[in-house]
Amino acid sequence: MSTRVYVGLGSNVDRESRLRQAVEALRTRFDALSLSPVYNSASVGFDGNDFLNLVAGFDTALGVQQVAAIFREIENELGRDRSLPKFSSRSIDLDILTYGDMILDLPGIRIPRPEILENAFVLKPLQDLAPDTLHPERGETYAILWQRMVPSAPRLDLFPIEF
Repeated sequence: MSTRVYVGLGSNVDRESRLRQAVEALRTRFDALSLSPVYNSASVGFDGNDFLNLVAGFDTALGVQQVAAIFREIENELGRDRSLPKFSSRSIDLDILTYGDMILDLPGIRIPRPEILENAFVLKPLQDLAPDTLHPERGETYAILWQRMVPSAPRLDLFPIEF
């Protein structure tokens, strides 16, 4: 059985190169990858370079722990330094946003990611890719959740990048 997974990708260190490498790594491991537009956004929680963010979607028969392990492997390959504070510059960040309609809260993995409802740079590309998909906990579409966030959302700029 196959499950639809949405993953958030972000980088503020060698941004374009790292995102291209991450997308290529995902394509080699998962079939039929769909991609949202890429957005430029200010760093959150620290003073740093702007981030580039997008969301990718794919179907997989792998379990959530296996997908998370693959994401950690890709992050490691692309120079992710896990010794840095949570809010700091990143070569690459891959986060499982949703895994089907699963709701999961374990040490190190929470699905759906709370950042979906907290950060425009996560919700906007997710709603671009899956506007009619329901948030597993809220039961509302990402398009509706985005419309609710728009009035208070920080500025996001489309960033043209080819994958």
